[in-house]
Amino acid sequence: MTKNPINLIILMVSISIIIIIIEIEEIMSILDFGGKYLDSIKLARSENTFLAYSNGIELFFSVLKERWIDPEKTPISELKEESVTWFAAYLKNFSTATEKLYLQATKGFFEFLSAENALNINLPRIKLLLKQRSRRAGIRLPQFPRESIEKIIELVDSYTNCEYKQTIDKLRALRDRAFLITLADTGLRVSEACKLRRGEIDWNEGRAIIIGKGDKEAIIRFSNRSMQALKDYLNIRAKMDGSTGLPLASLPLFARHDKGAGKKTKPMTTTTGRNIVAEQARKALGNEVERNITPHSFRHYFVTTVLRSSGNLKLAQELARHTNISVTQRYAHLSDNELDQGYSNIFDENKKNLKMTH
Repeated sequence: MTKNPINLIILMVSISIIIIIIEIEEIMSILDFGGKYLDSIKLARSENTFLAYSNGIELFFSVLKERWIDPEKTPISELKEESVTWFAAYLKNFSTATEKLYLQATKGFFEFLSAENALNINLPRIKLLLKQRSRRAGIRLPQFPRESIEKIIELVDSYTNCEYKQTIDKLRALRDRAFLITLADTGLRVSEACKLRRGEIDWNEGRAIIIGKGDKEAIIRFSNRSMQALKDYLNIRAKMDGSTGLPLASLPLFARHDKGAGKKTKPMTTTTGRNIVAEQARKALGNEVERNITPHSFRHYFVTTVLRSSGNLKLAQELARHTNISVTQRYAHLSDNELDQGYSNIFDENKKNLKMTH
């Protein structure tokens, strides 16, 4: 049977294209594949994860440079498995949490290269090398500046009684009040709170359904005081929101009130959220103490409040949305003041009572 010459031509062209693709991939640099890897992370993971992994890969590449391997010029085929051991050694000067995160990013990079058939890699060996050389993070008890958080909340709660020269000043004040009370009473992370839309709040039930950490759907419950703080803020924002011509449900719950936003209702950024925490902590506590307060301090406050009130570890885990209950258990310890009081009750008060009976 005579072969069709057109089919032969198509076959030859296809083979040529495959050969060209293979050759191109072989000459692609380590930096090229690093970019492709981070692009995949950006599509599949959160913005925070992308930024953290970007920092980790950038640092990994700088370690390669110290070993005379320029990621920009070196073909991907010359990347060795042993490079992870160099990176692990370099990270010993960093915290164990940073070390774990950056090694995770690097391991993911090698897994990406394997999946793309860009490099012949022994992944079990990579994992073993990392396991042998990485440190185990010690369990640190979270610090609970409970009284400091309550002072901040007391300060912002007083903003409803203040006089304001301009509407924009009142908008900012009541937004900051609503934002911080919401963080304290819901356990929301700053990034989650900044993403909330007005339409996501069920005002009758005091709930919202969000997509939280790990792209997991979760139900957030709002306290009466957080709901009232939100309503106070949105009431004075009504004219601004109404002028947008957009459905109210589509507008952000927490908006920017700065010159850059103008008269538009733009969502508040996580940077603004962190600045609000820092500014109000400074006003309530002073410059020195405010450094101990971070946005996550409000989440610590939320978990400990639940545990103090209920004593129910499982309830605290569910409300805080901790995947592992061991994370919640870190909060289930007594404060120094409570330990001091307990010690005094046991030893000092009991001794007084014994003396009185003799």
